[in-house]
Amino acid sequence: MLLEVESVDSFYGDFQALFGVSVGIADGETLAVIGANGAGKSTLLATIAGLLQPRAGQLRFDGLPLGRIPAHRRVRLGIALVPEGRRIFPSLTVDENLRVGARVGRSGVWTRDRIYELFPLLQPIAGRPGSVLSGGEQQAVAIGRALMSNPRLLLLDELSLGLAPIVIQALYARIDEIVREGTTVVLVEQDVGRALATADSAYCLLEGRVSLHGAAASMTREQVADAYFGGVRT
Repeated sequence: MLLEVESVDSFYGDFQALFGVSVGIADGETLAVIGANGAGKSTLLATIAGLLQPRAGQLRFDGLPLGRIPAHRRVRLGIALVPEGRRIFPSLTVDENLRVGARVGRSGVWTRDRIYELFPLLQPIAGRPGSVLSGGEQQAVAIGRALMSNPRLLLLDELSLGLAPIVIQALYARIDEIVREGTTVVLVEQDVGRALATADSAYCLLEGRVSLHGAAASMTREQVADAYFGGVRT
């Protein structure tokens, strides 16, 4: 496994958001994490990225215990997060945002030229500040910035949130290409159908616990509905 999450409890202050969550992610896999609002999906990604430190449980990345390793050192290890809401630097241009991602100094296939090939819409607007970009353009910049760190593991939080269907389709079309370049992808998504169609395997979270997991292609609508809304625990 590239990433092993074992029996993790995560909190925001006194509020517990994850309860004994275990997740395994194989190298080269696309993993979907689904669930309703408040299920703990973003908390799981924040815990993997090092933005939250679990109070119980363990995380290992390529066999290395992550322990108390802070977020910036996890980026250097090869873990990159595209946060919900994009959070690009609004005062920086598209090109400058990409350069920020490259400051990690990891070698790999992802360069600015390669990002502009992946997202052709960005090159003509490379000199524009982030504050004037559309939602789809900002999301492409956010993904490009993360890829510029040449991660082994790319965490995508709510990829389609607030975007038009045609933009979502274009972004999802890039995931296969990212994986082919050797990057493992974890995708948090509320669009269950699209997530399962894209992923190799999937986990459903319900109230901070894993309610269903397995191969994405084998999950039935009934299983997902029960796990999503609390009908069964598997």
